[in-house]
Amino acid sequence: MTIDDESLDYEQTIEEGDIGLPTLYNVAKSEMQRIIQIYLRLMQRSNSLNDLQEDHLTSLDEKIIVLGGLGTNLSPDNATPAEVVQERNRMQGVPFDVERAITAGVYRQVRLKSREMLDLLEEDTEEFTSFTADYLQKKPYMLPFCQHLAGVFSKADLKKVIKGTISDNNISRTGAEALAQLLSQRVIPDQVRKGEILHSLDRTLEGIVRDLVGRLLLESLVANALDMEGLSYKRENEYPSLAGVVYDFRADFVLPNYEQPLAFIEVRKSSSRHASLYAKDKMFSAINWKGRNQDLLGVLVVHGDWTNETLRVMANVFDYVIPLDRLDRLAKDLKAYIVHRDRSKLRWLIQFSIQPNVSNQRR
Repeated sequence: MTIDDESLDYEQTIEEGDIGLPTLYNVAKSEMQRIIQIYLRLMQRSNSLNDLQEDHLTSLDEKIIVLGGLGTNLSPDNATPAEVVQERNRMQGVPFDVERAITAGVYRQVRLKSREMLDLLEEDTEEFTSFTADYLQKKPYMLPFCQHLAGVFSKADLKKVIKGTISDNNISRTGAEALAQLLSQRVIPDQVRKGEILHSLDRTLEGIVRDLVGRLLLESLVANALDMEGLSYKRENEYPSLAGVVYDFRADFVLPNYEQPLAFIEVRKSSSRHASLYAKDKMFSAINWKGRNQDLLGVLVVHGDWTNETLRVMANVFDYVIPLDRLDRLAKDLKAYIVHRDRSKLRWLIQFSIQPNVSNQRR
């Protein structure tokens, strides 16, 4: 699983649950899925922005992607397609940040949705004067806003004052009654500042988007690269496990299948302060799987602030340690190994086994 290294203070906002509920998490997830598809089409049409033309920028989304990835101050709302192309040409020496390119539009839409939801909560509760258990059970996705209104900013603190099941997907009757009472006691309607609430919610939104970068964005880019080469694969939620020496568990991708695996891919975003910890975890995974399967090629796709030393060490275990901007080349090498059986692509053979001590058994 490609979870970002930062912990999330507002866990209840990232529970996926019923995809039909308009939780902030589901809004962000849907928006990220939409923007990823626009990004992939744009990259294909423009040769990864190397041949970006004005007619590639027919929507605001496309302008946000390009300008967000460049990190420029040029406004996508006001810039013309010609100005965006000129900005890209002017900044060709600046690395294009894929994560920022896609999350810029996600943040924009989720913040807009947050304002709409807070306005609706104000209308439904008669300007924050009437909170009922029935309403809270009917619209549990309003929980993040209710928490901020009540001055309870984390799940841990919420559990201290509320008994019963409570999340932005489901609030039990007991939880709804307790929350309604808490809101009635703490909310002073004429002192509610919606701007302050939305500002404080930014931390929640950052946690949601950060989580989605790991869960959705990075793996979507890997899957697209594999699809472009026509490679068969199974994602983590599509197969039971990958056999290892010590124990069986799942990689983010296994190719072509888990019954006769020839390659696995792990995708990980990290920061420099967590790099060593994640490296140890990922290297043991590779040793565990490659020790059991001698033909298994191991790939680690990295993103974020890994240290150079950590990446070098991991390259002594993984056959490939690859950044996001080299996924196309990786997919071609995987095809050469899996389809054309080019054994030169397999860098490491790992001899790892666990055997009983026979001398102890004879006693």
